[in-house]
Parts: sequence; C-alpha cells; structure tokens
Amino acid sequence: MYGLGDVRFFDRIAPLYDLVMPPASGAALAAGFDRAERPIDRLLDVGGGSGRASAALTGPDITVVDASSGMLRRARTARGLSAVAGDAGRLPFRDGSVDAAMVVDAFHHLPDREAALGEIVRVLAPGGVLVVRDFDPAHPLGRLLVAGEHAIGMRSRFSTPDALATDMAAVGLDPAVVDRGFGYTVSGVRVDEEA
Repeated sequence: MYGLGDVRFFDRIAPLYDLVMPPASGAALAAGFDRAERPIDRLLDVGGGSGRASAALTGPDITVVDASSGMLRRARTARGLSAVAGDAGRLPFRDGSVDAAMVVDAFHHLPDREAALGEIVRVLAPGGVLVVRDFDPAHPLGRLLVAGEHAIGMRSRFSTPDALATDMAAVGLDPAVVDRGFGYTVSGVRVDEEA
C-alpha cells in the first residue's frame, strides 16, 4: 500500500511522529557503541527519520540519512541535525568515512536489508560499529506490531536478534546481541582486514 520502505507513510505522519513515539533508549545504543574498536567521531543515523534516536546521543558529529523528505525536514528544523536524503542501499558517503552507524526502529522498513548492511559496512572505517535497535517478531508484543504494520499496508520485514546477528556476520561484521526483549539491540564491529 505504501510502497518500498513505507516512505509515503512517514512523509504523511512526519509532523506527528515525535508526539507519538517514545524517546529512543540512549543506554541501549551506548551499550552497542561500546563495542567499537575506534573513537566515534562521525556517526550515521541510517533511516533516522526525524532524528529521534540521534537526540538521545551526545558527542559525535551525527548525520541523519533517510528517504522521507518530511522526516528529514523534522530532523533539520526541530532538532537542528545535519540531514541527507538517501537510500540505505546506496549511501551517499565515501568508503570508510564514518566511525559508527545506527538503525533505530527502522531496519524492518528497509526494502533491501542485505544491500543496506553491505553499504553500511562499506562506509564504516575498520573497527567501526553498526548498532541496530529493532523489534523482535517472536516476542508477544512484536507479533502484535507485525500484525498492526501489515494491517495498515506496510511491507515491514522483521528479524529476530539472532537472525540479524547472522546477517551481520555474513557481510563481515563481528556481531553480538547486546540486549533482548520486545525491543532488542544487535551490534556489529567491522573487522580490520589488515589485522
């Protein structure tokens, strides 16, 4: 109904999104970033929408990347964040140019998750880390969320934390499940190929 990535849905709800979504868990994200093997000076918030997750962090230079112009407008105007229109499967950044990336509450919306993981690995510097925070479809609340998103026409595809860790390993990340529950966190470190 909404199309790949549910972009039209997010364009429509952008003005209300921050009013209905709870704040992102800075502690859960920090636990994932702690696995980085390099200082985190430059961070990409992939599928970051309005910058809700970026607002939970302090320190690094953060750029929000999203396909929804309405959500990016919120990131710029409501939060003063750097925001770039882009597709997670074709990130507009140089190889090895960022220290960390995160995908918060959005991985299940990405139309080509394998391409997105590959692109994130490409832009991560060796020792950099990807942190994904998403919803477990095997959890009772996760099953409700899956049903709800599909009922309103979204094409969401959810992964369990273990399945996501397996996908991260397949693209050259060293994954770890940081926490589990309705919302879970998986962190993957880009292994230094020269080590």
